[in-house]
Amino acid sequence: MQNFDLTVVGAGAAGLFCAGIAGQLGLRVLLIDHADKLAEKIRISGGGRCNFTNREATPANFLSENPNFCRSALARYTPRDFIELVQRHGIAFHEKHKGQLFCDHSSEQIIQMLVKECDAGGVERWQPCTVADLRPAAAGGFEIETSRGQVLSRRVVVATGGLSIPKIGASDWGLRLAQRFGHRIVEPRPALVPLTFAPEDWAPFAELAGLSLPVELSCGQGKAKGRFLEDLLFTHRGLSGPAILQISSFWTEGQDLQLDLAPETDLAASLRELKGNSRRHLGNELATLLPSRLAQAWIERLKLDASRPMPECKDKDLQTLADSLKRWTLKPNGSEGWRKAEVMRGGVDTRELSSQSLESQRVPGLHFIGEVVDVTGWLGGYNFQWAWASAAACARAAAAPV
Repeated sequence: MQNFDLTVVGAGAAGLFCAGIAGQLGLRVLLIDHADKLAEKIRISGGGRCNFTNREATPANFLSENPNFCRSALARYTPRDFIELVQRHGIAFHEKHKGQLFCDHSSEQIIQMLVKECDAGGVERWQPCTVADLRPAAAGGFEIETSRGQVLSRRVVVATGGLSIPKIGASDWGLRLAQRFGHRIVEPRPALVPLTFAPEDWAPFAELAGLSLPVELSCGQGKAKGRFLEDLLFTHRGLSGPAILQISSFWTEGQDLQLDLAPETDLAASLRELKGNSRRHLGNELATLLPSRLAQAWIERLKLDASRPMPECKDKDLQTLADSLKRWTLKPNGSEGWRKAEVMRGGVDTRELSSQSLESQRVPGLHFIGEVVDVTGWLGGYNFQWAWASAAACARAAAAPV
């Protein structure tokens, strides 16, 4: 039986980072992962360039049934800390939109950086390797049965359990382990995922597939309400793009979405002004305020005459047109599910974890970090920042003197 101070199960973003820090702080660390390839979610993220953090990350950018839980870890390991690490490794990066940072070249650079950090800490990596059983040891710590033999570890970190993108190796192992040790699980749901609509409801809009425009999109009520000003993409089956991915984390079955298709324009006032100043057709003028395909489709939807000169348009028709575009309400019938979800919402209930160390309050020495925990970030690098912050908090606590 091999002995380790810390065993990390899951070699994704959080697991790799935690193992590297703990090793460099003097612990003997074992990192285990069941997949053949290392950190596939990092590799495919950001279109292959890894949106590795967001400069503007704050606790307000994260969802949880226990919203204050993430504050401690995020405050103690900030985006600036990870940016400095990236810079030390000579990785060039750029900012795209609203604080989102991407590698100039390849997400593989982030993976190799994390591997180098593990190597610097003398981390032993077993991959592929499965865990058949994990149980508290009589003398303290944990006995772990793996496909490469038995392990005795003083502490165990669960860094696996996100259900998104199963084709790259997602597993519910971490969630099942947490339940086995008595932890409550906040119901896992696909998040940052395209939403779908009943074919009969979507038929009038399917011809707009490929059209993209900035919108204001919201759903929910009170503290559970989400509102975003982002780009929306029409598809053959429904809606996608950053706006939909963002709101999908807030949306629940049966809820309506509210869309403003012209968020920076007072359409009613603009149409009234055009009625008094222009003799052009309604269709031509609306196409100056909106993408032309959308303008045409919307006029047809309301059964208005696109060729009617503006002075001849009825005030009530112009008001109805403006209102329908500024307050479009529609109800999704579902989402594209785990296969298209970028992350999981829900997970191990954080009310049973220490916000300082991510350690279980039920099972001393057992920690949960990253996506398996009920902390979910917005689209735009926030989930990677939670991976880094929760990993750092856990590793430092594990290495602190008893």
